Amino acid sequence: MLALLHTSPVHVPVFDTLRDEEAPGLALHHLVRPELLDRARAQGPDAVTEDVSAALAAAAQDGARAMLCTCSTIGSVAEAAGAALGLPVLRVDRPMAAAAVAAGPRITVLAAVESTFAPTGALIAQEADRAGRAVSVRNVLVPDAWERFEASDGDGYRAAVVSAVREIRDADVIVLAQASMAPAAEGLAAGVPVLSSPRPGLRAAAQRAASDSSFSGLRTM
Repeated sequence: MLALLHTSPVHVPVFDTLRDEEAPGLALHHLVRPELLDRARAQGPDAVTEDVSAALAAAAQDGARAMLCTCSTIGSVAEAAGAALGLPVLRVDRPMAAAAVAAGPRITVLAAVESTFAPTGALIAQEADRAGRAVSVRNVLVPDAWERFEASDGDGYRAAVVSAVREIRDADVIVLAQASMAPAAEGLAAGVPVLSSPRPGLRAAAQRAASDSSFSGLRTM
């Protein structure tokens, strides 16, 4: 079983659909905790460490062999907590960050929430170091996007992201920092690659859940 930690319920049907396409038959266990993002935005990601650790521990006790964190703001916290507990945890945007580094040195990150920039930038830097590549990262906050997302205005949210993508110049690759931005990349002719995280993230996490034979439970703390 693969557990998924979400900070919005909108991700549940998205990842169920991706599971059906990428890993049919894989059992998913969704944990939806919107308050984690609220607190991380207000106090910083480290403020949710204990709650994230508790969620991972509960998922492992319920039979999860791996965890996918679909929130880019708290992804680094989830990975660190998983390492401490002995549960394989992948942040959904890590495969996307690796692909961005491979695509070229000029990376533009689009986000709907400003708190995402620091963890996404740190992640891209990690993947650049791992690949031995030098990159530059430019951050672009999409105006009014998060307000539309919170108002359940999916069409308006997507339109705001698409408009922002079309304004980007001098980039080798565009990264959509939030998983919720993925629909904006569908059928978009931007002239440069536009990367989103849900599909590569789910694919990598499913492989990890299926292949990690070393996981046999939580480490004692």
